[in-house]
Amino acid sequence: MRNILTVLMLLAFTITYAQEVKPKFEKNGDQTEATFYHDNGEVAQKGLFNKNNKLQGVWTSFDAQGNKVASGTYNNGVKVGKWFFWNNETLKEVDYINNAIANVSEWQTKDRVADNN
Repeated sequence: MRNILTVLMLLAFTITYAQEVKPKFEKNGDQTEATFYHDNGEVAQKGLFNKNNKLQGVWTSFDAQGNKVASGTYNNGVKVGKWFFWNNETLKEVDYINNAIANVSEWQTKDRVADNN
């Protein structure tokens, strides 16, 4: 019984002091730089918001191990241009025009077209 009580107290202590990693926002002129984090503290996403609080410029996403998994550009909250998505040994290039997919290309790692570093 004493062991169970000790385990429960340790569990309650751990849960009480577990901290959620909160996003970081830094004002930079008319834009706000945003960084969102995974629970383990690694960066999940980085990018900018414009003065109207819309996604703006290059946004990059990372997995929980810190590997880049996506990168693309927003213009006033709308996906535009080339976006890149890395998944294991595959790279997908997606062309957006006004938030709509215009074209998709895919390569395997052996093709050595682009690197996610």
